[in-house]
Amino acid sequence: MVVGRRFWNLIWYAILLLGVAGLLPSIYWGRRTHWKNADEVIRAIGTITASVGMLILLNNWAGLVGQVLMVVALICFVLAFVLGRRAEERGERPEHPADDDGEEEGGE
Repeated sequence: MVVGRRFWNLIWYAILLLGVAGLLPSIYWGRRTHWKNADEVIRAIGTITASVGMLILLNNWAGLVGQVLMVVALICFVLAFVLGRRAEERGERPEHPADDDGEEEGGE
């Protein structure tokens, strides 16, 4: 028995909604930037799979499926980290959007 199951279900449903809300704009921007933000798309997929996996495990629906989804989420997060690092090394993404003095470009 899980203490506060209703509370945890609400939290994981909210995280699921955040994952979906993050996936939609990342797909939109991915299409516009020729998928230079693939790490953001994979991170959103990882968030969705982690939340679905946790909901499955919390409610005892299908334990093995929940565990597999958690492993898939872990792989997604590691892959997103690696892809994001490689994009920074290649210079596809600015490491720091602000200037050295802390102001954004064009600011006076």
